[in-house]
This record gives sequence, C-alpha cells and structure tokens, in this order.
Amino acid sequence: MGEVNGIGQGEGRGEILLRLARRALEEVLDAATPEPEGTDPKEAATEGWLEEQGATFVTLTLDGKLRGCIGSLEPKRSLLEDVRRNARAAAFDDPRFAPLTVEELPEVTIEVSLLSPTEPIEVESEEDLLAALRPGVDGVVLESGFHRGTFLPQVWEQLPQAEDFVKHLKRKADLDADFWSPDMRVSRYTVTKWKEKGVRA
Repeated sequence: MGEVNGIGQGEGRGEILLRLARRALEEVLDAATPEPEGTDPKEAATEGWLEEQGATFVTLTLDGKLRGCIGSLEPKRSLLEDVRRNARAAAFDDPRFAPLTVEELPEVTIEVSLLSPTEPIEVESEEDLLAALRPGVDGVVLESGFHRGTFLPQVWEQLPQAEDFVKHLKRKADLDADFWSPDMRVSRYTVTKWKEKGVRA
C-alpha cells in the first residue's frame, strides 16, 4: 500500500511510529532508556509527515496475548499526537486490563496500525454483509443506535470465517450475536501495520 490518509509509507516511518509509541509509555512509567544515536523520536518528530492528520490503533501483546488495544477511527489530530495518545490509552486505559506496569514494559510488544479512511458498505441484510467482506483485508465498523464496535483486519487471524467475525463484532458492540436491524450501519477500512521485532516479538 503506497499511502494511507495521504501519508506516504517511506522506509523507516513504521519504525519511527513504533519508537514514538514506546517512548510515550516509557515517559509515563519513568522508564526511558537512551535511544541509539540518530533514532531519538523527538528528532524524528521534526519530520513533516508526522504533523499530518492520521488515525491509528496501538495494540499491545504480552507473551502472545492481547494486553491492550485502543485507537482512532477518524483522523482528528496529528499522527504524532494520535499514536502517542493511543499508546498510552492502550497501556493504561483499556478497561479490559489492569494498567501496564514498569515490570511488564520490556516484555510488551507494540503494534501500530495506520487506518485508511472508512467507506460505507451498503447492505440490506447480514447475508449481504457476509458476502461483501474481504477476510484478512477489511477492518469493519458496525453501528446501530448508540452501539458501535470495530475489529481491525488483524482479528481475521483469530476469526477467519466471516460469520464468526461478524457475530463477535456484534458482541463487542454490546449487541446480540443474531441481531440485525434496518438501521444497521457498516463501514470498512484497511490498515498499514508495523510490529516490533527482536527480543520483544
């Protein structure tokens, strides 16, 4: 994918976003370590593309299990601010988990997903939706009344069947698994993602 939200995917940009996310957590936990020469996120932040608006999700895993995931569906602030805020929210504000501890930080793996703009999927039934989805490609937003939920494309790895994917997404939106309504609104997006490698992977 060449661009997401108009932000070009130049070499090294994913690594910068990952470092920005980790540094945001280190600052909260007062666990910052010296960056290797030439890799300080504060220096990277002078790059203009980080000032463009972007929507990101930050996912944390520990020992291969989810440890937190928070993000933005629409670009409303700079990419720099968005990835830092979402990293901290995933670590400390995800209601499914206790706040991340300084002891866990070195073992946590960070993944940053940069979202494309959402586009509506025009469907009249759940059968239409199941036929329209692209497993492994689509992130999906499902809305009905005050209920709203989203799954990143990465969730297809755990739920490869479209029917299971949609049922679990409805549950995430606090709806019954067999719920359907004429006012159901569905949209999709794609992501460009980067994940930390090495000792934390």
